[in-house]
Amino acid sequence: MSGTFVVVGGDAAGMSAASKAKRDDPSLDVIVFEKGEWVSYAHCGTPYYVKGEVEKLHDLLSLSPTDIEERGIDLRRNHEVVAVDTDAETVTVEEPDGTTTQPYGDLLVATGGRAVTEPFDGLSLDGAFTLHGLDSAAAIRAYLTPPAEYDPDDVSEYADRDRIERHADASPPERAAIVGGGYVGVEMAEALTAWDLDVTLFQRSEHLLPPFGEAIGKQVADHLREHGVTVHTGTAVSAIAGDGRVDTVIHDAGHTDVGIAIAGVGIRPNVEFLDGALDLGASGAIATDAYGRTSEPNVYAAGDCAEALHTVTGDPAWVPLGLTANRAGRAIGKSLTGEPEPVGEIAGTAVVKAFDLGCGRAGFLDAASAREAGFDPVSETITAGSRSGYYPGAAETTVTLLGDRTSGRLLGGATVGKDRAAKRIDTVATALEADLSVEEVQRLDLGYAPPFSPVWDPILVASKVLAGRIESES
Repeated sequence: MSGTFVVVGGDAAGMSAASKAKRDDPSLDVIVFEKGEWVSYAHCGTPYYVKGEVEKLHDLLSLSPTDIEERGIDLRRNHEVVAVDTDAETVTVEEPDGTTTQPYGDLLVATGGRAVTEPFDGLSLDGAFTLHGLDSAAAIRAYLTPPAEYDPDDVSEYADRDRIERHADASPPERAAIVGGGYVGVEMAEALTAWDLDVTLFQRSEHLLPPFGEAIGKQVADHLREHGVTVHTGTAVSAIAGDGRVDTVIHDAGHTDVGIAIAGVGIRPNVEFLDGALDLGASGAIATDAYGRTSEPNVYAAGDCAEALHTVTGDPAWVPLGLTANRAGRAIGKSLTGEPEPVGEIAGTAVVKAFDLGCGRAGFLDAASAREAGFDPVSETITAGSRSGYYPGAAETTVTLLGDRTSGRLLGGATVGKDRAAKRIDTVATALEADLSVEEVQRLDLGYAPPFSPVWDPILVASKVLAGRIESES
């Protein structure tokens, strides 16, 4: 490559690419533009900071700005890229002292995503939040903490002090509403319950965690109720209301009085500033190939703003997750200084904790989506023990597997249970990557010992049952 490697966005994908490229070619000029203060942080850890399991906000930093600069990377925080000119190979940057233009030899767009705030109003009220970014997490925890107990040293020097301390001065709420039953909603239900709040969760669809399938979603809802959370499924929220501070959530069934509201209804890719400079995919995220390359020469995209290729279909998909971003960024950084490196296909593999339950998912769980992709889906859900029944700590593990009736191929799966159920999904993810059939999965030589698994691992049980059904119906 020649010229400067310019990175737009200083979190997972951006810093992974910048670090890898600089490590492999120390002579390379690498500039990272980040519009905010925060760089290289663990967004997925924010619910556990709110809960109090993570003590200090800066514990969520993977790299500090000093660490990054010591790597020889030119990090420019509070610099927002507002336009890309692919003909001139420049980016336009709004910085604290004005607007400048920066040429690039290669460019990576890694601008991430932002929390969806539609279709309801009221998120500008004090006590109404989305959980997207460390400032949001710090403001929520400050709002939950009695003013006399608030410790400003818990937050980092990079934090939005004005916002956080405004919420720290307020009296703590007693009732909470969570809008959305996805990852954020389920994790925040646990976090807010830890503060002894009366928590109500509203989910527009008929079950929680839609990407995990109906069986897992219903089991999680029941488990939340066991822990005191009021769960309303099939209930849409239309507004968050209050006079300066949130006091009511308005929904299909009426209204609920609350002192804090958390909206977690999804994210959108940050691509508006491109203004047509790069092609977007059907999802609205930036279209990329197997190497993270976009529609324009020498321009790459990775992370929550970019699509990737799905391992089951080979088609573009948008599944914004942390590993996807880090892995793609590192691959792009390597490609710029050596042989092209694929960013890797995605199966949408994800895990989530709901109090005592661990949940995992990978590939297709929704039959309608599988049919749209050209498959003839068939699924089975089983429950099996997590360890040998006589060994202490055994718990039920529920597994759903989806296969293709025509080819017998495994299409996806989900797991839920109290004893290490979430990480069992890695077997499914690996099988999807290898294009294994359901019958081949049931023959996998998985590890067995009483403290870890029964002789027939729950994944093997599920694949055996599904393989039998496929065989009987073919």
